Amino acid sequence: MTELIQGLAIPFIGTSAGAACVFLMKNQLNVKIEKILTGFAAGVMVAASIWSLLIPAMQQSSGLGKWSFVPAAVGFMLGTLFLMVLDEIIPHLHRFSESPEGPKSKLTRTTMMVLAVTLHNIPEGMAVGIVYAGWLRGGSGITIGAALALSVGIAIQNFPEGAIVSMPIAAEGQKKGKAFLAGAGSGAVEPVGAVITILLAELIIPALPYLLGFAAGAMMYVVVEELIPEMSQGKHSNMGTIAFSIGFLLMMALDVALG
Repeated sequence: MTELIQGLAIPFIGTSAGAACVFLMKNQLNVKIEKILTGFAAGVMVAASIWSLLIPAMQQSSGLGKWSFVPAAVGFMLGTLFLMVLDEIIPHLHRFSESPEGPKSKLTRTTMMVLAVTLHNIPEGMAVGIVYAGWLRGGSGITIGAALALSVGIAIQNFPEGAIVSMPIAAEGQKKGKAFLAGAGSGAVEPVGAVITILLAELIIPALPYLLGFAAGAMMYVVVEELIPEMSQGKHSNMGTIAFSIGFLLMMALDVALG
């Protein structure tokens, strides 16, 4: 039980620690630093999608022989479509965007910025919950080390996301305490989603390969549709790409070493 509580708390701690940067730094986050952090987060998410989700999904479907990729592929497409639908029905505003996305809304700019990051965190919370549900159930081939690696990796990429939410909000004139709560709160959906997933474990385990693929597809949608465009905004620079590579390699190393 201790391992489970720690695993669910680690990603949220990562978000909160990032949001706390608002107390330590200037209100305005340097654009170059923001691009580096965004690229790093994207690299971590891509590596987590491959090593923590897609490869285990195909391993668990090995009985299908040459068709072992099918459950992962089906889940991947469903996860992509799920995030696409959420993108359309939830009003939100990305950091470098002038106009909000989704349906028209009277929500404040601050609220819509928080919702944008919360959308990112939905698939991450699901991924952690699915992996820990597989470990708790046993027989899935998922070890506690692999589950912990995913939690740590998500926490690492949540750190810049927390800062990217809290600091621009403070720069817009909000009190730092409120900006911190907004940044930390954007990550609250992760442990909630993970707990719900674990409570539904009996229904989830038979479809585990599909659900691992689902979480991977949702995470990759966030990377391609949001993070990569954000890290490429403005004057051309290789910093975001280098940070992406570092994040990717770090998450890969964590998964192999701990898993």
